[in-house]
Amino acid sequence: MNPERKQLFITHFFDAPVETVFQAWTDPEQLKHWYAPDGCSIEFKTINVATGGSYHSCVTDPVHGECWIKGTYLEVTPNRRLVFTMIMSDAAGNSVSSVAAGKSPDWPEHQTTTVTFESVDARTKVSIYQTVSEEEAQKTGAYQGWIKMLGRLSSMLVEI
Repeated sequence: MNPERKQLFITHFFDAPVETVFQAWTDPEQLKHWYAPDGCSIEFKTINVATGGSYHSCVTDPVHGECWIKGTYLEVTPNRRLVFTMIMSDAAGNSVSSVAAGKSPDWPEHQTTTVTFESVDARTKVSIYQTVSEEEAQKTGAYQGWIKMLGRLSSMLVEI
């Protein structure tokens, strides 16, 4: 990836306390309800949301099939910050090249996602920074996927 390209950055406000929003990002049962693109589902083969913990997940798309991703939680600071890696994988947890997983040659082999949580009045500001170019994220639909997932999370939090 060209290091001069603008990297993905998204900010979203939630009408819920920071503790509730953070829990939605760290509880596998809640993640299953919002952390996948429209029309898809997500299952976690393993997940340990703790600094040094890891996850291995599968997003199932009725049209495109399975997409396995694994990663490590580099930082988990309750109610403040999550930092985790994202690497394409297979069902056994072996790393797979992005191209072999159906991504474009410009898609990074390894991504780091940083999510910060900030209390603003009675709301929560979530900022997402991901080490993929904004241009590539727009082109592949990843950017739009984040926006829709955050919208689903907003709806889910209203019901809690």
